[in-house]
Amino acid sequence: MAGPTIEDLRERARGAVVTPDDDGYDEARKVYNATADRRPAAVVRCANAGDVMAAVDYARETGLDLAVRGGGHSAPGFGTCDGGVVADLSGLRGVRVDPANLTARADPGATWGDFNAATSAFGLATTGGIVSTTGIAGLTLGGGFGYLCRHLGLTCDNLVSADVVTADGRFLTTDAERHPDLFWALRGGGGNFGAVTSFEYRLSPVGPVVAGPMLFELEHMGSILRFYREFIRDAPEQLFLFPGFQTAPPLPFIPENRHGDVLGIVVVCWSGPPEDADRVLRPLRDLAPRVAEAVGPMPYPAINSAFDALLPPGLREYWKGSFATELTDEAIAVHLEHGPQVPTLSSTTHIYPLNGAPQRVAPEATAYSYREAAFSTVILAVWDDPAGDEEKSAWVRDYYTALSPHSEPGGYVNFMGADDQDRVEANYRGNYARLAAVKRTYDPDNLFHLNQNIKPAA
Repeated sequence: MAGPTIEDLRERARGAVVTPDDDGYDEARKVYNATADRRPAAVVRCANAGDVMAAVDYARETGLDLAVRGGGHSAPGFGTCDGGVVADLSGLRGVRVDPANLTARADPGATWGDFNAATSAFGLATTGGIVSTTGIAGLTLGGGFGYLCRHLGLTCDNLVSADVVTADGRFLTTDAERHPDLFWALRGGGGNFGAVTSFEYRLSPVGPVVAGPMLFELEHMGSILRFYREFIRDAPEQLFLFPGFQTAPPLPFIPENRHGDVLGIVVVCWSGPPEDADRVLRPLRDLAPRVAEAVGPMPYPAINSAFDALLPPGLREYWKGSFATELTDEAIAVHLEHGPQVPTLSSTTHIYPLNGAPQRVAPEATAYSYREAAFSTVILAVWDDPAGDEEKSAWVRDYYTALSPHSEPGGYVNFMGADDQDRVEANYRGNYARLAAVKRTYDPDNLFHLNQNIKPAA
């Protein structure tokens, strides 16, 4: 008996099914990272959960690869594929807030900009990403940290329930009581277990924050990094700050004669009482003179979107990431050597703090296992000319290789590149065997393999 055809898929799906012969195909196949220039056989622009089920069934029954695209922000470009089927959920962007119960339900194509716009109207938020163009789906499924995580925990720690289409086309609602093994795996296990069509989050009151960047001369970054590792250990959990290296963009608060210079950067976000911000930030301000500063009161969504312009869609990107329990002198020396060599305006390295609320969750409580990691480093090259692929990627690889002896074997799955498949077991450590068993239950044939892939247990 013949398998389903594209016409069968079109008849079943409410949303458009775009193939290479259709107008708009080149637009439909685009994802955020331009290095992922792939040509799928069909892009299903899902209009509802039924369309997701149709796309999953079609891929399974035809034996084609299946890519699931939420916000489309995947660093390795996992939201597309060559010759397969893309279940494009990016048009599903609704967010419904329940202020009485302090929850919000969000569609899988929503970005953190969408989510924050809906929740901030009620003075509420949950932990989101560093930029607002990041999709909620990928961030949550990988664990999720950002400006509120030291205070509120990881994004996955605030997940209450999820609706999932599994590899056999079933639609399941999962939470702590319903399919608890699947719910456990979704909180950090990435897109390995199905296509999530709805996320329900716990919200917390978050009013105006005091936030923004401080820029320093490179000569002070050694002192700043040594200060940071000690200061953040006991800092109030409402404070999130991270150091890094950045080419100064042409922004009004930066002296014009410094535009284009590589500087040290520290980004802060204080979500505690605004009147306490000066006291909390004073030790950092007293540490070294600042080239420029734009720290001040603002709505929480403003800091979450402050750096969006540096990372527009359509540029070429290459990422690496690592965890560390300590920011050692040797690691600092690596950062001081490689960080100032950032190759372009949008390239950067950030060292995020993960102590506080994330560390109060047991490693086995969710799939995200590196609970004792105090720092997560991301090294990101961004450029626009394909001729620069090798040079820009080499900066990331060399930096990461030099940092590896001072890092944990595993890292944050959302910072992994397409060439990091050999690190998957290290990323999950003692949770990997259980994840592989859950994978066998819900996706025994590994239909959902375009990700940092967890293979089904034998």
